Amino acid sequence: MAPRQSVYVWCFLCGMLSGLLWLILGSGQSVSAQEPAGTIKADDPDERYTYRDEHDPNGTGKFYLGREIAQVMSFHGAPWLERTEREEEERLSLLLQALKLKPGEVVADIGAGSGVITLMMAPLVQPSGKVIAVDIQQEMLDLLADKLNNQDLINVDLVLGTEKSARIPANSVDVALMVDVYHEFSYPHEMLRDLAKSMKVGGRIVLVEYRREDPQVPIKLVHKMTEAQVKKELSQPEFGLKWKETIATLPRQHVIVFEKVGK
Repeated sequence: MAPRQSVYVWCFLCGMLSGLLWLILGSGQSVSAQEPAGTIKADDPDERYTYRDEHDPNGTGKFYLGREIAQVMSFHGAPWLERTEREEEERLSLLLQALKLKPGEVVADIGAGSGVITLMMAPLVQPSGKVIAVDIQQEMLDLLADKLNNQDLINVDLVLGTEKSARIPANSVDVALMVDVYHEFSYPHEMLRDLAKSMKVGGRIVLVEYRREDPQVPIKLVHKMTEAQVKKELSQPEFGLKWKETIATLPRQHVIVFEKVGK
């Protein structure tokens, strides 16, 4: 075979191979395109999170175990936390009674905001106990710091957390309280795994969430949680938590209590 003819033959063969590769790769893309529209698998190897284009306008479009994660309330919403009607609507005084805090305990107020509940709990654990106020917005912590400067409370620590960690030492907390905040966690699995490590054995993680089971509760749907969903998310074995009780004394929210169990 002449050299030039050999070149033509090789070019023809290369073209054929390139075409076959293009068809193979192209068909792979077509198969991928058949997945449900608007659903994207997460980068997480366990695929805990999914994302949807069509979602609640008050949500993030990010879903965890079937629940859409709500948008985080900005520090600009602090006046709503401090509204005068809050005691009538939520009965924070009844919540404090239900917690049964004791002097000497270490309490973590996760998502403390401007510190309304932190300031209520701090006197209850004096003199040797303390409250660790955690928030991911420095502006919220600054608002709480201003209040502390005007009060005789020295047993409150302020901690700037992250979306995945409360940044609290391991085995150091007796009670971790989350009031209307868990449903806004961008990474609930990572946050709970980290928080569970911070709990002492026998310590309590307490979630206060607006009851999604009750359509009369005047809160946006994505900012409510059912008791069943809370149990589903917190009862995962890697957390080492066990449901203890659900307290129904508040007018709009359930108080769902989990206990850290030993290995």
